[in-house]
Amino acid sequence: MHPLKKNRPLRRIVLASATTVTGMVMLLALKPHEAPEASAAPAPAPSSAPSSGPTADSGGSGGSSTGTRTITGDSAQTIWGPVQVRITVEGGRLTDVTAIVYPQADPFETALNQSALPQLEEQALATQSADIDTVSGATYTSDGYRQSLQSALDSAGL
Repeated sequence: MHPLKKNRPLRRIVLASATTVTGMVMLLALKPHEAPEASAAPAPAPSSAPSSGPTADSGGSGGSSTGTRTITGDSAQTIWGPVQVRITVEGGRLTDVTAIVYPQADPFETALNQSALPQLEEQALATQSADIDTVSGATYTSDGYRQSLQSALDSAGL
């Protein structure tokens, strides 16, 4: 007769309990997944006091529309922390966008943003505007990036 037939209910209970305990032990032995270490160079440290408004640093031409200018956008507050970008404008065109402040409270955020920020920069340079798509998984950073970028572009007159 099969060991799990109804005439031996105690044996079924013991077997089911042992299986449940074994499954729970295996489940609790799992380690949580950790974010991979970033292989890129470390990001610049966020400034301790983000600016409250856009600032412009003139390049070699005294800030004319044909020279090179560097402008820092407003700091945009997100639920994960502030986001602030600095743009370089040369000859009336956006030539560089750099996030100088962004959420880095834990390794996961840092890894996520190190993946998202280059995508946002690429889109900004391609569109020459703040009309850029949200990067999946980095919605709040994308929104803050757009806000700070728009304030810098407004200050640059673009």
